[in-house]
Amino acid sequence: MNAKPEILDAKHIMLAHGNGGRFMRELIERVFAPRLANTLLDVQADAVPLPTPDGEIMFTTDGFTVQPLEFPGGDIGSLAVNGTVNDLAVSGATPLYLSLNAFIEEGLEVAQLERVVASLGRTATEAGVKIAAGDTKVVRRGEGGGLYLATTGVGVRDRGIRLGLDRIRDGDVILVSGPVGDHGIAVMLAREQFGLHGELLSDCASVLPLTQAVLAFPGLRFMRDPTRGGLAMIAHEIRRATGMGIHLDEPAIPIREAVASVCEMLGYDPLYLACEGRVVAVVAPADAPAALQAWRALPQGQSAVMIGRVTKAKRFVVMQTALGGERMLDELDDDPLPRIC
Repeated sequence: MNAKPEILDAKHIMLAHGNGGRFMRELIERVFAPRLANTLLDVQADAVPLPTPDGEIMFTTDGFTVQPLEFPGGDIGSLAVNGTVNDLAVSGATPLYLSLNAFIEEGLEVAQLERVVASLGRTATEAGVKIAAGDTKVVRRGEGGGLYLATTGVGVRDRGIRLGLDRIRDGDVILVSGPVGDHGIAVMLAREQFGLHGELLSDCASVLPLTQAVLAFPGLRFMRDPTRGGLAMIAHEIRRATGMGIHLDEPAIPIREAVASVCEMLGYDPLYLACEGRVVAVVAPADAPAALQAWRALPQGQSAVMIGRVTKAKRFVVMQTALGGERMLDELDDDPLPRIC
């Protein structure tokens, strides 16, 4: 068996370096983090706390390169707002402000830009955040994908809220707020690749109601939104940080029939596909049933389920199949669907 390639073997950046998997992790850990030591950067967190007398300011940043720019259930504008808001929300913060940087390619239709910006504005209003600063740049035709957006988000977290990978314990329960893989397949269908068409909508939405519904539970350990790399990559993130294994129950994981059908036809695994409106939470067993009930009481959490546990008995990410067997979920290397978020 050939050894997996290391990032330092590559002289040029590849698409795989941005897919949320092993190559991206190595890029951050071996190129960025050592050279940015005098910063507040935490390569394992979606947002960084900035202490204040009355609480913690939470700070996050993100970039968006989805193609096509508009897709069923959203567009790059709503994706940018929700993606940034969600990183703050799963960190336990209330999002307040965003900055926006737009990199526009020469030749983009003004009408399309207006639609995207209008969508971005509506989504920000719905999420309760204000665009506090911004900038635009135009690049030459052929040097961009129509429009790229970069955002920075600022929120406030109560000092009593403590979430993190270091709080996870043996036996903790893993919850997911709804079906996985919707966003990845919706964007792929919008590209009309492989001659496929469909009515599936992206799950692009703010997860703030979901996160706020469970913050009061003392057994809430950790939350993350499964974007690039999907549910499987969050499981590996937990495994790496804790040294414990993850045991997932395949029949319990919610996957829409349309997503499962496309994945079966094209050889994709929905557990590695991006979501943009879901939350994965790790909760102490005593609080898991109540947390699940709190999610199910919300419109966007009605399909929430328990999908697995953290366990010292294993050292890998293992999924029990519908047939009763087990299969290991490897860490993602290549990107099955680039330019998805």
